[in-house]
Amino acid sequence: MSTILPTPTDVGRAAERIAGYSRRTPVLRAHVDGLPVVLKLENLQLTGAFKLRGALNALNAGERTDHVVTASGGNHGLAVATAGALLRLPATVYVPESVPPAKARRIEATGATLIRHGATYAEAAAEAMAAASAAGARYVPAYDDPLVIAGQGTCGAEAVADAPDVDTLVVAVGGGGLAAGTVLGAGERDVVAVEPENCRALHDALAAGRPVDSVVDSVASSALGATRIGAMPFEILRSSGVRSVLVTDAEILAARDRLWEEFRLAVEPAGAVPFAAWLAGRVPGDLPCLVICGANADWVPA
Repeated sequence: MSTILPTPTDVGRAAERIAGYSRRTPVLRAHVDGLPVVLKLENLQLTGAFKLRGALNALNAGERTDHVVTASGGNHGLAVATAGALLRLPATVYVPESVPPAKARRIEATGATLIRHGATYAEAAAEAMAAASAAGARYVPAYDDPLVIAGQGTCGAEAVADAPDVDTLVVAVGGGGLAAGTVLGAGERDVVAVEPENCRALHDALAAGRPVDSVVDSVASSALGATRIGAMPFEILRSSGVRSVLVTDAEILAARDRLWEEFRLAVEPAGAVPFAAWLAGRVPGDLPCLVICGANADWVPA
């Protein structure tokens, strides 16, 4: 993995590489409880989550490979599998045994090979990296990679281009790729990182001054369940002064339900995390943009 941190220029290059493959998802302006807010509807992305952006950028840059391997809690795996299908590259995706059925089903539907291994993302990733090395295949990290981070940054860049009056961007955090990319694509706007109380890799890393192992126990852990924040995202986030805001599982589920009731948006718990923080009054700014990052769950609104 390169140790050179990506830049806003890299986000612009990523936008060119993924054009024609990813969707430019819309922004929705609304008033909730009398306050204005903007939603970036990345739940409408081709794979149902923002992760396709980073996967496409990683696979479209540099030398062509014959086979790609990755590990994921679900959304990144689906992104790499879909990007592989779009670019006609065979893909193998390792997931924890706890992977939600909706995500496993969609990964297999792309034609990728799905392998369940271990109880956590970290265990699946260790096995995937070993398998990729043994097979001479390319391993695509979920978040600790400059091309992946730059690709995720195109989401924030689109949001501020389509809603230039927003003053804050709010994103959920797992391994940190989206948050770090958003810092690069936000055009000097404030970025707020939101995490579940018991799935708080960035929060714990900021307290320790370095990435450390963190507990993974949340309704949003299938998407945000990184045991440790990525080293590269952490460096970008720490140097930019991004702070971590915590929300409870109850707040996440209430926000998910309200996204359905208010907007008829059916999202997975991770997709509701920024909205949960905003509803709780923990987001600064006069006009924040909340990135609704994913919708890959078997949840059906009552």
